[in-house]
Amino acid sequence: MQQQLEQLEKDAGIEWQEFEIGELFDVGTGSLIDNQQAKKGEIPRISVQVTNNGIIGYLNEHIENAKYLKNFLSVNFFGISFYHPYRASVEMKVHTLKLKDRELTHATGLFLSTTLNKKFKDVYSYGNQLSSSKLKNNGIKIQLPTINNQISYEFMEKFIATLNAERFATLNAYLCTTGLKDYQLTQTEQKALDELEDIKWGEFNLQQLYGRSQRGRRLKSADRICGNLPFVTAGEANMGISALVSNDVQVFNSNTITIDMFGSAKYRNYEYGADDHVAVVHTQNLPKFAVIFITTAIHKSSNAGQFDYSRNFYASDADELSILLPIKADHTPDYPYIYGNTHQGHAKSSH
Repeated sequence: MQQQLEQLEKDAGIEWQEFEIGELFDVGTGSLIDNQQAKKGEIPRISVQVTNNGIIGYLNEHIENAKYLKNFLSVNFFGISFYHPYRASVEMKVHTLKLKDRELTHATGLFLSTTLNKKFKDVYSYGNQLSSSKLKNNGIKIQLPTINNQISYEFMEKFIATLNAERFATLNAYLCTTGLKDYQLTQTEQKALDELEDIKWGEFNLQQLYGRSQRGRRLKSADRICGNLPFVTAGEANMGISALVSNDVQVFNSNTITIDMFGSAKYRNYEYGADDHVAVVHTQNLPKFAVIFITTAIHKSSNAGQFDYSRNFYASDADELSILLPIKADHTPDYPYIYGNTHQGHAKSSH
């Protein structure tokens, strides 16, 4: 693959030159919104999180002070960039880039976001954040392909097309080798899908189902003693586990659920400690695969864009949270179905 790309570059007569971000792009930033007024909708909300293209949830359009953009690059304060071809609103800690002289295409958007990620890798952190003023005024430069001293967007298009063709060929070869190219659902799988259409759902308060959620306690990084107990903090990297400790902290049961300050829910199949930015939902008495299903239901409700740096998720929010679950005729949660459906899906994916 590398040889193909090098040959593409050679055939096009590409020379690489540096360009200042502030001269190439119109630089903007997001805005703070009143999370109390934020309602679920269809507009992606771009946050500083590093997964799912930075999308923390989906909100409606009628939110005061919200900024909306379409077909742009986002760069968060860690320097992590994503391309967004769709209309979205953007958080305060996220910066926006739009080319001054043209609209981005899908290919050029991907090429430029990758270039920015390469430029900013391991440069910025909580203690050294990337600001919009730095992007605009500090003379930060990125390397781009040129022909006759002009940026070659055509080369970017061909570069991405070559990568896509190679990835498609690799996937097609894998599907042929594994016999999955023309896969047909089994009767059991089709039956499970058909049953899903007939399932009735009910809304339940989390505290009424599993009791009060519990907040962890702060343990400063400098005070952590190396050990074997996973210590959970807010964040997506490494499932939020920031360290393995031996401190005298509360040990939470395995088979429980954590929700961090951004509303991100995760299943824990091991004992762990947690800091004060984490709420613990006590589901330890339920079957494992039922808890995995419930984790997804919680995440869908709590991670819809209503929580961020300006409004953190706490254990009290967990107690007020409502989730949707399949129900039986008596309108109680249908745990046998929840367990069976999740277990079957897990068994299929592990083969």
